[in-house]
Amino acid sequence: MIKKALASLVVFFLYLLSLLPLAVLYVLSDVLYIVTYYLIGYRRKVVAENLKNSFPEKTEAELNTISKKYYRYLCDLMVETIKLLTMSQAEVTKRVDLYNTAFLEETLASGKSIICVNGHYGNWELGALRLGQITNHKRIIVYKPISNEAAESVFTRMRSRFGATLVPMKSILRTLVALKNEPTISVFVSDQTPVKEEAHYFTQFLNQPTAVFLGIEKLATTFNSTVVFADVRVLKRGYYSCTFVPLFNEPKQTAQYEITNTHVHHLEEMIKREPQYWLWSHRRWKFKPEPANA
Repeated sequence: MIKKALASLVVFFLYLLSLLPLAVLYVLSDVLYIVTYYLIGYRRKVVAENLKNSFPEKTEAELNTISKKYYRYLCDLMVETIKLLTMSQAEVTKRVDLYNTAFLEETLASGKSIICVNGHYGNWELGALRLGQITNHKRIIVYKPISNEAAESVFTRMRSRFGATLVPMKSILRTLVALKNEPTISVFVSDQTPVKEEAHYFTQFLNQPTAVFLGIEKLATTFNSTVVFADVRVLKRGYYSCTFVPLFNEPKQTAQYEITNTHVHHLEEMIKREPQYWLWSHRRWKFKPEPANA
């Protein structure tokens, strides 16, 4: 009972914060940066190790610069996400420029479904809200449920505010089977770490063997859905662009792992372009592939 009351109080406080202008919230972000980076040192060892392994060619000074930029952006991401609880549709539209949406509409109008691949890059939560505005066809956001009940409730309401349907990762196959006669666009965050028991395939990503989900490829080939990549750029503080890059229009004709390796490569190139906007504090490389038996 006490935990639920505290959770409700936190949620209420976050909603009050979200009513503040972003300009004010960015001042809070500047303070959070000092606390997070210098005072608490939140996961600094994790970030340092991830950056060093991903960019062995960079000097320590270059890696430190990326790290500081990352923490500054992480704090911006926190306050921007809070703002999304009450941000208007018009404001969301203004803050994310979309390119090549005509291709999406043409594909959906032809009766084909789309699988859109992105990563934890830029403000993916803002991108999820923007998705709800781009078409009248069924929009699905595939997500991993949060164990905390209060947080799960808040994020579910926020992500579905403008018409997108949230589907847990474990339920997406059943959902797409039910909608097989209806063109849909489903968005997957591709850079989550599978549990060890589900790490059946490793590919080279950011200079190291990386376990990746094969679900995107399996679903694309099963339903012959067009695969696109969401290429995100941070234009300036609080403003983004997203270009939908077609990858495969006939997935059934691809070789095994071709879809997986291709969307992972596109994510890698996007990260290399401006690395500070990826989620470096995530423990992405929890385990390595098992050595082959001699």
